[in-house]
Amino acid sequence: MKIATFNINGIKARIAALPEWLKDAQPDVALLQEIKSVDEGFPRELFEDMGYNVETHGQKSFNGVAILSKLPLEDVRRGLPGDDSDEQARWIEATVVGKQAIRVCGLYLPNGNPAPGPKYDYKLAWMARLQARAEALLAEETPFLMAGDYNIIPQDEDARHPEVWQEDALARPESRAAYRRLVNLGLTEAFRARVHGPEHYSFWDYQAGAWNKDDGIRIDHFLLSPAVADILVDCQIDKHVRAGEKPSDHVPVWVELGN
Repeated sequence: MKIATFNINGIKARIAALPEWLKDAQPDVALLQEIKSVDEGFPRELFEDMGYNVETHGQKSFNGVAILSKLPLEDVRRGLPGDDSDEQARWIEATVVGKQAIRVCGLYLPNGNPAPGPKYDYKLAWMARLQARAEALLAEETPFLMAGDYNIIPQDEDARHPEVWQEDALARPESRAAYRRLVNLGLTEAFRARVHGPEHYSFWDYQAGAWNKDDGIRIDHFLLSPAVADILVDCQIDKHVRAGEKPSDHVPVWVELGN
């Protein structure tokens, strides 16, 4: 099973590029972030005609997450538990029914800038809720993965110029510590389980020629529960997608699972 995560930075802007990527990459499941569309405005028929089941958790002009799956989806839930007042569309989860049922959780973690400040407080509180959700799934012994745009640079090697990011919400010590607490529950960071070393990025800013300079950061991640880590075959970043027509500022990351 091939599962991909892709921050598309707007479904309207990527209405041509996204189907082309799907045809080329052929993921069984695609977790999308920043669809920037209400549910009824998402072009679900386009993807249903390609053989995908479509589930969205949208929001007008901002945020928004979706699951596209060639396999059946069960028990779809929208919104990260732990704060009923949170109206931001950043979380969707469902069980993908293949040879082995896997709970897939698609997330768009808050950016948190400027930090410190209320937006950073929201980011850290959201990460605490994320940890609580992971703990609950582990306690249930549910095979699961959490994938998406984490807006976290885990280590200095995950940025071309780490010194630039030291005070940014993506790399502040509190952010990295919250991410480590999550991993330390017993989760596996899929990319680093398969690929080591610097100069592997999933995001390049549109400004200042970042792409041409390869001035990127790695902020799109897969975290796997022990049962899913046991069937991990590979994890890669599709950097070439950034060079396509009207690209997102992110590129897809995917895992291959042997179930």
